[in-house]
Amino acid sequence: MLVPWVPNRGIWLSFSAVPGVPKIRDGYNPAAWMLDVTSTQMEQILGVDFAEYYRQSKLFLQTKEIVEALSKPNSEVKELTFSTKYAQPFCAQFIACLWKQNLSYWRNPQYTAVRFFYTVIISLMFGTICWKFGSRRETQHDIFNAMGAMYAAVLFIGITNATSVQPVISIERFVSYRERAAGMYSALPFAFSLVTVEFPYILVQSLVYGTIFYSLGSFEWTAVKFLWFLFFMYFTLLYFTFYGMMTTAITPNHMVAPIIAAPFYTLWNLFCGFMIPRKLIPVWWRWYYWANPVSWTLYGLLTSQFGDLDQPLLLADGIRTTTVVAFLEEHFGFRHDFLGVVATMVIGFCVLFAVVFALAIRNLNFQRR
Repeated sequence: MLVPWVPNRGIWLSFSAVPGVPKIRDGYNPAAWMLDVTSTQMEQILGVDFAEYYRQSKLFLQTKEIVEALSKPNSEVKELTFSTKYAQPFCAQFIACLWKQNLSYWRNPQYTAVRFFYTVIISLMFGTICWKFGSRRETQHDIFNAMGAMYAAVLFIGITNATSVQPVISIERFVSYRERAAGMYSALPFAFSLVTVEFPYILVQSLVYGTIFYSLGSFEWTAVKFLWFLFFMYFTLLYFTFYGMMTTAITPNHMVAPIIAAPFYTLWNLFCGFMIPRKLIPVWWRWYYWANPVSWTLYGLLTSQFGDLDQPLLLADGIRTTTVVAFLEEHFGFRHDFLGVVATMVIGFCVLFAVVFALAIRNLNFQRR
């Protein structure tokens, strides 16, 4: 600036001191006068380079000395430090992010409405196709039909959830890049808020699906069995949703995420124990049955509904009979007393996918500048 404030003298260097510069008229706007006299045209008329004139002035030397003096830190001054990177602790960041994500989901009715629409349609479709399959337990074929109904419905609605959440997470992640760069919050509170905001939506989804499908399938109406059914459906939809979120977090965008996710759907389908029971899977591939979340879901659903039935069951040859409990254990390897472990494993897959999603959000950055 040609008119800087000089702190040690408290005076202005006026352009009127430069030879040839016209004086300001009374009542004239000082800002307009400054624009007039500092224009390139005025420099050409006067034959003066204002910048060079200032560099050769006494004021320039004084200002330079002040800047050099102020740039040297005082020995008594302590360096400015902060105990934490962010102004708020983890819990406060999480609550703020959760409030934000709740509003974001509420203002995105297309995502929620489409998900609930598919839930109702799928439950009605599979419920009417598998009409009263749950009440038929006389033959081996009846057990296969009931398991097939659960297997198809779980995969269909689960993959729908995983696919529909991917574009939503992709958008939220790119919005978070700007907000995280501004120091508003860290990655983990943001990621866990996205995980938490899904809980109530999936709970409603599970209640709607479970009630419709369970009723139309005519499964046994006892409180314990119905709650077990809702339990496994809830956590199954959770881990499918978290899996869709996780595949989005480890890929650049929601167009690549389905490509990464699709092969695992095929593997889950193949090794879930329905098409090939666990006992018939080769030993070198049997480990993947236990690493397959869908196999644990089918284990839990079928065992919770039929694993305690001692009634006779006619086998496929039409001659031999056994009990439902014995058939489940001999053919599928399902045991009713193992149900607690199965429930724990289904919850474990939810936790696993959620944690991997959070770590991917924290450590991977696909933002392009």
